[in-house]
Amino acid sequence: MHKKRKENRAFNIINTTLLIIFALIIVVPIWNIVVSSLSASAGTGSSGLVLIPKDFTFENYKKVLTDESIPRALLISVLKTVIGAFTHVIFCAVFAYALSKQKLAGRSIYTMMGVITMYFSGGMIPTYLLIKSLGLLDTFWVYIIPALFSYYDVVILMNFFRDIPPSLEESAKIDGASEFTIFRKIYVPLSKPALATILLFNGVAQWNDFMTTKLYVTNEKLYPLQMKIYEIIVQSNMNAMSNSGSTDAIIESSTKGVQLATIVITTIPILIIYPLLQKHFMGGMMAGAVKE
Repeated sequence: MHKKRKENRAFNIINTTLLIIFALIIVVPIWNIVVSSLSASAGTGSSGLVLIPKDFTFENYKKVLTDESIPRALLISVLKTVIGAFTHVIFCAVFAYALSKQKLAGRSIYTMMGVITMYFSGGMIPTYLLIKSLGLLDTFWVYIIPALFSYYDVVILMNFFRDIPPSLEESAKIDGASEFTIFRKIYVPLSKPALATILLFNGVAQWNDFMTTKLYVTNEKLYPLQMKIYEIIVQSNMNAMSNSGSTDAIIESSTKGVQLATIVITTIPILIIYPLLQKHFMGGMMAGAVKE
């Protein structure tokens, strides 16, 4: 018994130490970014880890928030994230509901076509030509329509739908419910954990995406916030190459402070939304934990 207590104590110490190290690995870089964004240009220009703001100031955030292009970019990011994530979930859920039915004609063909899209794509140039032929270049819908479908998400929802008891659907049909009513009033409410998970993952992907803008959008009025960060980084590198001496250090450090402030602002919405959807993750885990 005494030996077992020693082993448990040693395990707890090692486990706690490892968890603290992992937590520091995650928290310290985030803290460094936040603190550096609250430092004056002289503080952000210094190398190494910054744990306390140097010359505390909100000047970097003022520059970001007073830039006329930033609010527009923030609005584009919010719109494409909200609209893109919800339309993606709805489209994939309807597709998965149909594929979850064994009686669907041509189901094996649709499944095979979906699986192929998971391993192969048309490539960058054919995709660009397709987007151009559809008239989506330099339009807001280039963020939405190409991202509507993901067979990986369809597979997740399809398996979730199959776990719903068929007796619920049968009783609804006896009461005269249509397929759309069954889907909307039975399958969707019972699949909230899976839908919330896909909604969050796709929303984060939409929020962080800037390659779509880089490839298909040239109108700066349609630039999202992530593209603005990319421009700040590129501009910072160009300034570092075109300037020398103390001027170079001042411009680089000032640009870095604005860049870090922009990163913090873009991260805040995700930090707010994730806890709101956390309960659905827990609900999904509990729903699958016990089978009767």
